[in-house]
Amino acid sequence: MKTKPVLSLSDAQRMLEAAKRHAETNNLAVAIAVADDGGHLLGLIRLDGAAPLTSHIAPAKAHAAALGRRETKGFEDMINQGRTAFVTAPAIQGMLEGGVPVVVDGQVIGAVGVSGVKPNEDAEVARAGIAALGA
Repeated sequence: MKTKPVLSLSDAQRMLEAAKRHAETNNLAVAIAVADDGGHLLGLIRLDGAAPLTSHIAPAKAHAAALGRRETKGFEDMINQGRTAFVTAPAIQGMLEGGVPVVVDGQVIGAVGVSGVKPNEDAEVARAGIAALGA
């Protein structure tokens, strides 16, 4: 039997707050979502000025990063490089840059998804949240 760490509610809240601070410091109006390793939502915040749609896209990015065990930029790149059939992959909708897995001891234990600004900025906000875990 194997064991691995899991995200707690306090972990999710810590990541949300750190990502929020980073976004506010850089004047980025985004939604931020944290999911567990099964892609299930643990927390979501939408900052003032972020479009309502971002509160749907951010959890989808977190879900895709958690289930795919990789940054969602990889999915977007794959599609943009011609593998367009991948858009029909089951159970994965957030295949845009901005979903980043949370990895501890080599295991994906969840993900952070961000939506609302440029793709690389979304990913930067997600990484700032993850950094608060020390993961």
